[in-house]
Amino acid sequence: MVHSSEYSLPASSWDPPSQRVRELMRRAAKTVINTRPAWYDEVSRLSLTSTLMASVSGNPLADDPIAAEAITRSNRSNQLHWAAANISHPGEPVAANTDTETLAIARYLVRRGISEAAVVETYRLAQSISLQSWMKVVYQLTSDPEDMRELFDVSEKSITKFLGETISAVHRQMRIERDNLTSGAHPERRATVMLILDGAPLARDHAESRLGYQLDQGHTAAIIWGNESTTNLADLDQAAELLIHTVHGSRALSVLASADTRWLWLPGATNPDFSGVTTGLGQLPGVRIAVGSTAAGIEGFRRSHLDAIETQRVMTKAGSTQQIASFADVQIVTLLTADPEQANRFIRHTLGDFEFADPELQLTVLAYIHEQCNASQAAARLFTHRNTLMRRLVQAQALLPRPLEGATVHVALALEALQWRDSRGQPASQHR
Repeated sequence: MVHSSEYSLPASSWDPPSQRVRELMRRAAKTVINTRPAWYDEVSRLSLTSTLMASVSGNPLADDPIAAEAITRSNRSNQLHWAAANISHPGEPVAANTDTETLAIARYLVRRGISEAAVVETYRLAQSISLQSWMKVVYQLTSDPEDMRELFDVSEKSITKFLGETISAVHRQMRIERDNLTSGAHPERRATVMLILDGAPLARDHAESRLGYQLDQGHTAAIIWGNESTTNLADLDQAAELLIHTVHGSRALSVLASADTRWLWLPGATNPDFSGVTTGLGQLPGVRIAVGSTAAGIEGFRRSHLDAIETQRVMTKAGSTQQIASFADVQIVTLLTADPEQANRFIRHTLGDFEFADPELQLTVLAYIHEQCNASQAAARLFTHRNTLMRRLVQAQALLPRPLEGATVHVALALEALQWRDSRGQPASQHR
């Protein structure tokens, strides 16, 4: 394993650059702060798919939307921290980044079972890409060979020293988090759940004893998560309580998957009623819930969780503002968007100009179809007057390429797919 001290430079080795180079560094840093260089995304992509990161549970972290988001935020925080320091004090050593994003990623990595060696590898990648990309920015500011030589030397030392000290801070926090994680019942429950999810041979009675939860019954899995930097983590536990109350005193299973994620399994052969949960979530900003299918037995325990992951992925990639969604909500969209180009063609062909109509108008048509084209019931569902609904339907008819009466199924499917399409016009399930 490579120790973080290898990245540190003795203070005596630091020679301040010339005034000319200091000014060039300040100008380049302002460019980085005021734009979003492509290397931000490249650093995150390689961090998520690096060899050691990908070895965890055999799956790349890029397949986990929460991991992808957390690591992307941490990388961007590091890049902005270094650039901001070189605006105020160009060419001087930059202190380690110990803001909330950095400490949060340490907590997340420990809970995913990622080692310090993997952290060093990802920071090495970040160092290499950041230095190359930074020099491309600098090349646009000067062509003087002496300036370029001095710029490269001071930039390489600065980035290396900064990331080395940041690695040390992350390692310290990881040790703290690992100590916290190995105390209490959470590690045993999580380890048992991971064995079940991985399909390992495990006696049911032994697993039930360790979990305090019956596996030979129906299950509905849920994933509760939030952005750790903006969400009150206590709200995640409150959201879990809202879900648990839907099974009326039956014993549910709750697992601390990471600092900002909870895994939950609710017992029962039928789908729980989440209407009260939806109302309660209005008081918990930033909390989101993805619900899986309802299925029985150990295989159902696993299947429901995988469906919850798929639901979470669609919610995250789509940029949806919905706080709670079920697998049933996204299942048809996942099927529809298996081929993104065909999905877009289907939407355009079915909706015509209605694809770009006001979202309220689109939701009105969708509610009307869901209520079996009963205007009175649709108006009640939307809490609006029947006459208002009828006027909206007339507006929609004018935008649709074909009469609604003969195309309700296709229009409903196209509108469902449109709701889950991201801002770039691509079906959400296709962005990895």
